[in-house]
Amino acid sequence: MVRVASRLKPVDPLRPLTYSKLFGLLAATGMRRSEALNLLDDDVGPDGQRLVIRLTKFRKSRQLPLYPSTASALLTYRGQRNQQWPRTPARPFFVGHTGMPLPGPTLHSVFTGLRRSLGWRARGDHPKRRIHDLRHTFALRCVQRWYEEGVPIEQAMFCLCTYLGHGKITDTYWYLTGVPELIAVAGHCFEAFATEPELCS
Repeated sequence: MVRVASRLKPVDPLRPLTYSKLFGLLAATGMRRSEALNLLDDDVGPDGQRLVIRLTKFRKSRQLPLYPSTASALLTYRGQRNQQWPRTPARPFFVGHTGMPLPGPTLHSVFTGLRRSLGWRARGDHPKRRIHDLRHTFALRCVQRWYEEGVPIEQAMFCLCTYLGHGKITDTYWYLTGVPELIAVAGHCFEAFATEPELCS
């Protein structure tokens, strides 16, 4: 999706970069769509390795550490954006062709076009893939990786809950229900326990 977004026909020269970096950030952090659209330039640190999400859902604020590759992508975008729109602390980080915040319906429209061009099909209860599914996928892959690396999942889930900005840990667990990939991981863990329980204690 990021690669296809980077080839969008530009209404202005910044458009392909804006959408490719925005969708990349959503996939890499599990942020809510509204959180990314509401980011101000001052919310992204000078080195891009930490960003602040202010008074989002549940009136909570939090800081997100970012992978170096994600930070580098944000700095690349900021540099290109600053050439077209001079930087101010209160400027939206991601801007449309007028230099103003990207409207949510516009983002949804672009996502719909990308989804159609990629031929994506939905799984589960929703007829079509949604931007919000990037958040679910982020959570799923975190838990999968922790299982595979032997990370104590109960403790790690509290970290994931905080990172995602959930008000309750049950909201985070709900993201993971009925997911075939995670059920397979759990099945392997149970099989290992049944044969060698001392390794799973």
